[in-house]
Parts: sequence; structure tokens; C-alpha cells
Amino acid sequence: MRDHNKAFCKLAAESFDCPGPIVEFGSFQVEGQEDYANLRSFFPGKPYLGCDMRPGLGVDRVEDVTDIKMEDGSVGTVLCIETFEHVFQVWRAFDEVYRVLKPGGIFIITSPLNFRIHAYPDDYWRMTPNCLRRMMSPYAAKATGYQGYDKFPHSVMGLGVKGPLPDQVNRRLTSLVNGYHDWLRETETVLPVGEKLRRGLAQIYRSKGERNQVAGYYNAAFTIDGPDVVPMAKAG
Repeated sequence: MRDHNKAFCKLAAESFDCPGPIVEFGSFQVEGQEDYANLRSFFPGKPYLGCDMRPGLGVDRVEDVTDIKMEDGSVGTVLCIETFEHVFQVWRAFDEVYRVLKPGGIFIITSPLNFRIHAYPDDYWRMTPNCLRRMMSPYAAKATGYQGYDKFPHSVMGLGVKGPLPDQVNRRLTSLVNGYHDWLRETETVLPVGEKLRRGLAQIYRSKGERNQVAGYYNAAFTIDGPDVVPMAKAG
């Protein structure tokens, strides 16, 4: 898990009254991310179930997200933060998440695009922003987008709401997107001096592709689809 994925999840929890129970798939806290990868504090007072393919820290129940042993419409909110790249039958995972969500339920997802292969326990997929948007087409309203250089972003992310929709869903989706843009601007502004120097030097000594990646790291763009279509929101 990386800072921006955690921030997106936190802002989603603040923008929506996420219904319970909260179920996280991919909750196993890998070595070096103990406690840091714990998202439970974002949902105080809500029943929370951490699921993964293997037992371990952060895992309350072993579950396969492509074959979830839960009833239809039994889950309020599903979290898949940096998880679906590790799921071989990823299309089945999208179908299963939608199946178990209650009417009005929420799906929060982030996944890497331009990122190293990382085996937890293995690594299979990279989704483009348009792929994620299409995979989430069953949701009655959603915000999907990316962070990074627009030609090859490092991350994709989205939030989908299963119908029927709550009141002011577009306002809430817009609040999430704007809040994330604000977080990116603030985070880039307060970077340590050493990091700012490193980024500056990268604009001199690296290849054009690497320079674009560094310069665009904190850029983002989202599309909001809902009962009233909202134009793509960008920041950078």
C-alpha cells in the first residue's frame, strides 16, 4: 500500500457514509506494512471484516474474492486497495464484489498501473483507466480515474455506488475527487527539501519518459458517471 491509495480510501470514507459491514479483500499486512496498511480506523463504529487468500496479520477470514462465500446483497462496503493486480480471474472478482454488495453499497478500489511486479503471492494484471471504468459499468454512479503522467499513470482508482442511489451522490463523488486533488497538491507542496531536489535533478539527468513520470507523479484526472454526467475533473 502506498500513501496516495490510503489517502483515497480515507477521503472516500469521509465523503460517503459507507454502509456496513465493511469488507476488505486483500487485508493481509505484508512485512514492513504492519499497522500502516490497517484501514479499520477510517470506519469507526462499523463492523469490519478483513479477508485474504491466506491467514495472517489483518486477516479475519480467508476468502477468495473470485468465489466469495457470502450471500447476495449482504455487504455494505467493499475495499480492494492494491489487490486486484494479484487476482488471476480478475473479471470474476468484479462480478463477485457487485453480487455481495447491498443495494446502495459502495465499492472502493485502487490498483497500480506503472509499477514494479510484486508477488503477494503473485502479480498478474495492470488496468488502464478506461479498463477500470468499463469494469465498473454496472454501478449506478461512479468516479474512476488515475494518478500520474497521463500517457502512463502509475495508479488507477475508483469508487462505485450500487443502485438505488443515495441522495446527492454526484455531490459526494465530486467532493471525493476535489478532496483528492487537494490532498495531492498539499502533499507535493510539503515534500522534504531533499525529495524536491531529487525531483529537480531528475528533470536534468533522466530520459524524457522518466522526466514525464517524475513531473506528473502528483497529477490526476477523474471521470464521474452518474444520474447527471459531470465532465472529467483534472488536476496537475
